Amino acid sequence: MDNRFSNNRQVAVVSSFSQLLDTAFKGDMNAVCWQRDLLGDFEEIVSKLELQADLTEVAMEDLQALRLSENGSRARAVIMSDFKLLTAAGASPSLNLIKSYERDEEFGFISTDVYSFHVDRSPIGTDTFLCTYYGAASEILASDQAEQKIRVPEIRQKLKELHNGPEMEFESFLTENYFDLHYQAKPGAIPVNLGVGHLWRLAVDHPEKQCLPCVHRAPIEKDGEYRLLLIC
Repeated sequence: MDNRFSNNRQVAVVSSFSQLLDTAFKGDMNAVCWQRDLLGDFEEIVSKLELQADLTEVAMEDLQALRLSENGSRARAVIMSDFKLLTAAGASPSLNLIKSYERDEEFGFISTDVYSFHVDRSPIGTDTFLCTYYGAASEILASDQAEQKIRVPEIRQKLKELHNGPEMEFESFLTENYFDLHYQAKPGAIPVNLGVGHLWRLAVDHPEKQCLPCVHRAPIEKDGEYRLLLIC
């Protein structure tokens, strides 16, 4: 097992799905990890799936239809079990085969794609679940190690120039364009890599939140290697 999570005040480490659901976010803790050593050949699944776009959602019927070895079948059973658990809990999981995400290069001074540290927002009380089964894994950052990009003076000034409208509408402009969701790491910050096989629950920005939302980002993919990611 990977012990680096248990010594991090941002992360609560649990040993079951029910604990993953029931552990309350509080204080600095805004991420829960169901730490697991998964059995099975997830690389085999990746090799037999068909990439139809840079990001392809894999239907459970297509996963079920794959002809796999015993180890590949064991990996598939893990994925399908996770889907059943999350669906029964009211979530809507998606299995994604990822070559790369779309990059945001519209503005040179601020990025709003998933490779940028960001938080998720929801109008209702919900959480983000994710598990990397294969490939590069996502990262999270403690709230006190992250700075909202719209608070960085030079970025804020450029955003005001981009807005070019009444001052009273500036904050709404930032929200409507999702600029306020994005963060940058402070000097000396140490991101936490979420690793492969662990199922995570991350705090989301919503009206009933009891903690700060979890700052996270997608990894840069390794050359020639796809990612297999569950997310909801």
